[in-house]
Amino acid sequence: MRYAFIDRHQAIYPVRQLCQVLEVHASGYYAWAKEPLSTRANDDRRLLGLIKQFWIESGGVYGYRKIYTDLRVHGELCGPNRVHRLMRSAGLQAQVGYGRRRPKGKTGTVSVVAPNHLQQQFNVEQPDKTWVTDITYIRTHEGWLFLAVVLDLFSRRDIGQVTCRRISVCLE
Repeated sequence: MRYAFIDRHQAIYPVRQLCQVLEVHASGYYAWAKEPLSTRANDDRRLLGLIKQFWIESGGVYGYRKIYTDLRVHGELCGPNRVHRLMRSAGLQAQVGYGRRRPKGKTGTVSVVAPNHLQQQFNVEQPDKTWVTDITYIRTHEGWLFLAVVLDLFSRRDIGQVTCRRISVCLE
């Protein structure tokens, strides 16, 4: 940690002065600067690249246990605690549930309730006299997809449907 500080600030202050202030030997700093990364550090760097690749391929959902399983299938020999440590140091974590955003206070516009013309009379005598509709939403990798369908109540025939990314477009 001290050697890294010296390395970052050697352009501003002399190395010997920084070593004296931090109470380390200059020879220790120069040995540290000359020494390449350890085998373990190089292996950790390579393994972290694979971990990031598997985590991104999962859509940022997988935690260390599933990443560990993927690494084992890929032929890597490492332990789950090492995968956990590397993911934590890189700031990678599993997605936990799908959080709902709840508005604080009264926001938005007041909903308008349409009049009930059908009055729960679902037995229709003629085709194309009564149409009903519904809107549903489907979660996809690209976000929410809204589906609006219109049905003939007599024949249950699909009159029309529309899919859209924004609910306001479906309602138009």
